[in-house]
Amino acid sequence: MVVYWEYAFLENFILDGLLLYLALKCARVKCYFLNLLLAAGIGAAEAVVFPLLTLPVWAAYLVKIAGGIIISLLAVRKAKWKSYVIVTAAFFLMTFAFGGLLVAAYSFFGAEYTEGNGFLVERAPVALVLGLAGVFAVFVVLSAKCFYRYRRIKRNLFSCTLTAGGKSVHVAGFADSGNLLSFRDRPVSVISAVAALALFHGNAKEVGRMTVNTVNGSREAPVFECDLEISLARKKIVKRGALVTVGNIQSKEYKLILHTANLEEKDETVTTLKEVARKTKIRRERRKLPLRK
Repeated sequence: MVVYWEYAFLENFILDGLLLYLALKCARVKCYFLNLLLAAGIGAAEAVVFPLLTLPVWAAYLVKIAGGIIISLLAVRKAKWKSYVIVTAAFFLMTFAFGGLLVAAYSFFGAEYTEGNGFLVERAPVALVLGLAGVFAVFVVLSAKCFYRYRRIKRNLFSCTLTAGGKSVHVAGFADSGNLLSFRDRPVSVISAVAALALFHGNAKEVGRMTVNTVNGSREAPVFECDLEISLARKKIVKRGALVTVGNIQSKEYKLILHTANLEEKDETVTTLKEVARKTKIRRERRKLPLRK
């Protein structure tokens, strides 16, 4: 079998670069492309030289593991030690997962591969390998987005009790930093229509009406007043006369979108919160950090 080292180098350079990039993204570590290119280049060079070595199986595994650790560390720049550990673990995890995907694909398509020093050496078409790499990358990115979205929701869910006119409703509330609704300079949370009907029907009057802007357009919504109790890990926050408006909440995890001011011990005005949000945005832009959506 004739092997063209430049093709082997390029293929492994692309694959190592892709896996390292995905590891950085999954770990939420900023990607510096010079570091990424250097690490991918070293990984590709190792992949070209490795088949030329005559090593026992145990030594071959040590060399491959050490090479993976080195290029993972090189891909990270100016980060805490925890970031290095997470990126390295993510790189090895995705390398094993992608290797398993390749073996399954080779078996399905009848591609040839041999075993040398305990590792698989493929004779598969480059288009097949790169095509699977693209599919794998899309799957990893979508899975990471779903995971971080799920974790963000779970970390910001709180057990809430709303009381008005002698009625009480227990719902899960989601603390959304993007909720900047205000009515007469007071923070407003959003409650689902079903929960609002159970709480306010027949025993509460509107405090007023406000305009709510959504992706579907603007609409007029009623504003109600109630007592709000939020259960935190070690304490409870009670807000007397908290304002809520009715919104279209389709999430199964929560039925109340809390204004972040409700999580403060002291009442804060919406103007103060907007100023804090503005300053936070400026600081993040100066540090060139991506804003969380």
